[in-house]
Amino acid sequence: MTFTEQCNSIFNQAIRDYHLTDCVDTPINNPYQRDSIDHILYTKCWIDTVQWHLEDIIRDPYIDPLEALAIKRRIDRSNQDRTDLVENIDTYFRQQHSDVKPNTDARLNTERPAWAIDRLSILALKIYPTQGPVDRKDATAEHKERCAARLAILIEQQHDLSTAILQLLEDIAAGKIYMKVYRQMKMYNDPATNPVLYKQK
Repeated sequence: MTFTEQCNSIFNQAIRDYHLTDCVDTPINNPYQRDSIDHILYTKCWIDTVQWHLEDIIRDPYIDPLEALAIKRRIDRSNQDRTDLVENIDTYFRQQHSDVKPNTDARLNTERPAWAIDRLSILALKIYPTQGPVDRKDATAEHKERCAARLAILIEQQHDLSTAILQLLEDIAAGKIYMKVYRQMKMYNDPATNPVLYKQK
C-alpha cells in the first residue's frame, strides 16, 4: 500500500465512523496508536468532517444568531487545530527524511506535502456524499447521472493528487526538493496580532 492509499483508507474510515452518529458533538474515538502518523491522519480527517458539518449548520438562513456566533468561534478553533495537525504531518516527513542531503540544485516546492494531504482529506469528504446518490435506489436516473459525472471528476482528482503527492515525496527522498516547516498560527486567533483582540487590553 502506498502512502496516499494509506491516507485515503484512513480518511474514508474517519468519515464512515463520523456518520455512525452524524453528530458534530460526537467525541472522537481514534483507533490508531497515539503519536503515529495514522493517528494524526485520522484526527485530521475527523476534524475536517466535523467542521464540514458545522459549516453546513451555520448556512441555515433561520439559525439563531447566538448559535451561529458560537459555531463561528468553534470553526475558528477547528481551523487552528487543522493548521497544527498539518504542521505535525510535515514534521513527520522531515523526520522521515532527516538523513537526506539535498542536492546542490535542490529546489523548494510551492506546496508542502502536508497541505496537499489536507486537500486529499477534503476530496474524500466531497466523494462521500456524492457516492450516496449514485447508489440510492430511489434517486431518479437524471440525478444519478449528474452525481456519477461529479463522482468521476472527484475520483480523477483524487487519483491525480495522490500521484502528485507520491512524486513529491520521492523527489524529497532523492534530494531533488527540500522542505521547510514554518511554525505558524491563524493570526485571527492570536491576541497579539488580531487588532480587535489586542485593542481590548
